[in-house]
Amino acid sequence: MILKGSQRGNAAQLARHLMNVRDNEHVELYELRGFVAEELDGALLEAEAIARGTRCKQCLFSLSLNPPANADVSVAEFEAAVEMAESRLGLEGQPRAIVFHEKEGRRHAHVVWSRIDGAEMKAVPLPFYKRRLMDVSKELYLTHQWEMPRGLIDQSLRNPLNFTRAEWQQARRVQHDPRLIKAMFQSCWERSDSAGALQNALEEHGYWLARGDRRGHVVVDFRGEVYALARWSGVKTKEVRARLGDPKELPSVEEIRGRIAERMTDQLHRYVQEVDTGYRKLEPSAEFKRLNMVQRHRDERAALEQDQRARWEAETQARSERLPKGLGGLWSRVTGKYAKIRRQNEYEAWQALQRDRAEKDQIISRQLEERRELQTTIDRMRENRAQEVKALNKEIAEYVRMQEERGQSLSEIFGQKAGKEREAKGRDVSRKRGLYRGGDDALEPEL
Repeated sequence: MILKGSQRGNAAQLARHLMNVRDNEHVELYELRGFVAEELDGALLEAEAIARGTRCKQCLFSLSLNPPANADVSVAEFEAAVEMAESRLGLEGQPRAIVFHEKEGRRHAHVVWSRIDGAEMKAVPLPFYKRRLMDVSKELYLTHQWEMPRGLIDQSLRNPLNFTRAEWQQARRVQHDPRLIKAMFQSCWERSDSAGALQNALEEHGYWLARGDRRGHVVVDFRGEVYALARWSGVKTKEVRARLGDPKELPSVEEIRGRIAERMTDQLHRYVQEVDTGYRKLEPSAEFKRLNMVQRHRDERAALEQDQRARWEAETQARSERLPKGLGGLWSRVTGKYAKIRRQNEYEAWQALQRDRAEKDQIISRQLEERRELQTTIDRMRENRAQEVKALNKEIAEYVRMQEERGQSLSEIFGQKAGKEREAKGRDVSRKRGLYRGGDDALEPEL
């Protein structure tokens, strides 16, 4: 599984993120160790309060554990991975919290440690933690015999389409697939060697190069959304400046937006709305199925937890009644019978715990499989939507270019295009009915 860690502060924000049920379908606070508080926000604030007695500003270490997409990983296997990472990082015995998240048919875990050693009141150092986590990740892939990502085998082969949370959110605003956007930007950058070549490559896809207020070189799409060129192309800002020169020579974002707005006719706006409307008609049905499935899964887990709690209490009561009491209890302690029964009770309690965990893992595995089937449909819908937006971007760019070259309005262009399509359609109908005559491909009417 992929392990990503970071040193950080702001305990309240981290707690809100980890317990966020809006963006995650299932959230489970699995473990709190070494804290007085019984809730995650209180535990992390507790660690932050202790850190105030030190000079440490980033008193927490946050780690995410992401197994392969279709892998069924049990709680025990997640715990083993956490213990391995904890040992390699030198955080043994430090207070920690474990939270499980589920979304889109995938389950992953988050672990947060307090870096503050309460006895010595200093932060635990974490030298080369990224390299150590990568070594742990490789071992986990080999142990579980999962197909190892190319980026773990050779860092030079890392996926260039990995994107940040900000990039993902920006792509969601325009209802586009961030992978396609980033691949397009990188392709345009790689096949251009000057500002003019890059501008031409971007315009083919419906994007225009502009001067940003703070980011230097930016790109604007037909909706007016602004993209940082360096970030989306996966290159450094100095590389962009070296190839494209001073951004002051480019038009501003507002100028580009105004230029696009002048050329966007009512008919073009209708085309954009048709794509959006068609997507929204399909999206509610899938979203309705998803919400119903998530609620049903939550109810199943709640019912299982209630049944297991009732059974655990009954079994605990039964084990407690085995222990001799009164004078018989004193005599059983002398003879060793009491210790024997107690060991048996402890073993049965451990077996019951393993049984309950196995039952929970089984129901989660089944639910994840069901959720993945629905996610396949949702992904296919998103892919179709992304392809429609991509095609629309190209068409708009082509229409804008045609208008600039010919000095025509977009309404005239659309009118010519629609007229030709009607004329061609009329000829086809005439041919089929045997009513069209003339030219080399004249047809005689059937008698």
